[in-house]
Amino acid sequence: MSQKLSNSLDRILTLEIVRVTERTAMAAARQRGHGDERAADQAAVDAMRSELNQLPVQGTIMIGEGERDEAPMLYIGEEVGSGKGPRVDIAADPLEGTTMCAKNQTNSLACIAISEQGGLLNAPDVYMDKIAIGPGFAPGLVDLDATPTDNIRALAKAKGVPVSAITACILDRPRHARLIDEVRGLGASIRLIGDGDIAGVIQTTDPEETGIDIYLGVGGAPEGVLAAAALRCLGGQMQGRLMINRPDQVERARRMGISDVTKKYVMEDMAQGDVLFAATGVTKGNLLDGVRFKNGKIITDTVVMRSWTGTVRRIKAEHIDRDRHDAI
Repeated sequence: MSQKLSNSLDRILTLEIVRVTERTAMAAARQRGHGDERAADQAAVDAMRSELNQLPVQGTIMIGEGERDEAPMLYIGEEVGSGKGPRVDIAADPLEGTTMCAKNQTNSLACIAISEQGGLLNAPDVYMDKIAIGPGFAPGLVDLDATPTDNIRALAKAKGVPVSAITACILDRPRHARLIDEVRGLGASIRLIGDGDIAGVIQTTDPEETGIDIYLGVGGAPEGVLAAAALRCLGGQMQGRLMINRPDQVERARRMGISDVTKKYVMEDMAQGDVLFAATGVTKGNLLDGVRFKNGKIITDTVVMRSWTGTVRRIKAEHIDRDRHDAI
């Protein structure tokens, strides 16, 4: 990691990327509760792409809305930014929790991660098996290849609490039926979430505030990379393995430079070097407040962090509601 590039990321981008997620969240929030997932997602994608192209970087989308032929905007491999400044990799999830936004449920976010070139795993849009815990534990305390029972017992022992005091965050999906039965059979608690596993992973970093001690289960690989970027800044441990079973998935992974589709990735494999991460709440959640429209203003709540310095900033911002003023 070069000193020159790190200073450039710090000086220019740490606060610039906040504008990206703020504008994206505001656009998505106007679709909040309308029941139209496609409209909410499109509003977020359009806003994020517009803001990204104003950043003083030469950026490449490593995690986006799909491959070039499948996504009209923010496709994997797309070049964004002003074309001037450092070359960076970008992972973008314009609307994490599309369903939650459409239904006006909790924990919908606009997220982005930026790293030095070559810092982010170019993961295909497939599922990923994941495990994550917060900071303060011995390396390797939990392992993706261990059973959920062994991992929860190891975590409880390290925390000095009974297993019944441990809460696991798991996506509420039929594929997790056995996992849920095992965790509950062990005596641990479960926080089931309908969507939003980036927020689920991040919440393991502050269990006293969030009540989440460990994240378990299968979610999206792109979301896994974004969550790993956040943990690089906040501290913690995470592992992931791509769930690749079909020949077309193997071929897609090969095109992205992944030769070993069974590899177990640690956090540093997914997000390495100097990493910036920002998220703005779209709907109210455990991590961030949602966008609020109030008296001609828009109020946003954002967290932005950087791995190189370990700095975490919470930014409450007020913006003029230009759409409202233009309509008057």
